[in-house]
Amino acid sequence: MMNFNLELPTHLFFGKEQHLQIGNLIPVNAKILMTYGGGSIKKNGVYQNIRAALKNHQVTEFGGIEANPEYSTLCKALEIIKTEKIDFLLAVGGGSVIDGTKFLSSAALFQGEDPWEILDKGIRTETGMPFGVVLTLPATGSEMNSGAVISRKEIGQKRAMGGPGLFPKFSISDPSVVASLPQRQLANGLVDAFTHVMEQYMTYPTSATLQDRISEGILTTLIEIAPKVMDAPDDYNTAANFMWCCNMALNGIIQKGVPNDWSIHGIGHELTAAYGIDHARTLAIVLPSMYRYKINQKQEKLAQYGRRVLGLSGDDLSIASEAIDRTEAFFNSLGIGTKITDYNIDKPQEFPAKICDAMEAQRAIILGEHKDIKRDDVFNVLNMAI
Repeated sequence: MMNFNLELPTHLFFGKEQHLQIGNLIPVNAKILMTYGGGSIKKNGVYQNIRAALKNHQVTEFGGIEANPEYSTLCKALEIIKTEKIDFLLAVGGGSVIDGTKFLSSAALFQGEDPWEILDKGIRTETGMPFGVVLTLPATGSEMNSGAVISRKEIGQKRAMGGPGLFPKFSISDPSVVASLPQRQLANGLVDAFTHVMEQYMTYPTSATLQDRISEGILTTLIEIAPKVMDAPDDYNTAANFMWCCNMALNGIIQKGVPNDWSIHGIGHELTAAYGIDHARTLAIVLPSMYRYKINQKQEKLAQYGRRVLGLSGDDLSIASEAIDRTEAFFNSLGIGTKITDYNIDKPQEFPAKICDAMEAQRAIILGEHKDIKRDDVFNVLNMAI
């Protein structure tokens, strides 16, 4: 097992009506900017509950953060932070709202001239403006980690950021919100969480037995509960397991002491930037082709996954191949396409070169747990995904 450091400073409040805690979690003299997305929180009652719980606080609102948080939109919120002298942020939403709020947390205290430098130069945020989270959409795990991804359409880029200053002070996670989510978001959340685990698990065998077993437990649970999540999202216990799986998939625990991949996300981000495809669906496009392309390097771990999670038997290579097929079928069962031709993309034959060019315009392509995935490899993987 590799050496690792682990700190999870976010105070998690998980369960029904945990929003009632929020009034005691934010200083009463704080100037709060509450961020949210398209307004669904006003339809499902979350907005009203939060405003009631903060009736004694000074709250300014900023809505309209996109599904892939857009830099230009966040810059408008940043101006409000400065003019209103905001000193606490509250993200009410899913991963995109939380990611956008993390950017604001960093940018609000950034000493440089252009806050895009935080993303462009990969500047770690050691100290950010304090913020809390009220989760309304389980998927990304952003409610309990320190990472974020921001888009900038004008230059066609989607960049990651992070640092110890970007952990939420608290996260309120009530599974009851799952009942109000549309089918598309439920499916996306399941695939997003599943792929988060795979990026940290599907590398090569190590001696980190517990990390493997935890990862396999999350994957098994997601496969088991997926049909009920889609058919009966109002079942509280199913929703609770779903939300907890999404959190555990990316709260930092399973990635410690083991190699990580993240090539699927690195490529998927560019599909979103170029074509506007939902983040989770870009992962579903890339993952099967990536694993087929890297089957020799990942054969042992794919076979372990096939035996332990999918219940397959046989020799390693045949199990590895079937495990990929079964995983792709799982994504398809949720109504998610796993080929670029499943989406309305003009001239799909041109997309591999377009994505590779976009990636290289930012930095040299060096991906994977072995750092052996280069431009030609990405091109080949994307051709397999047409």
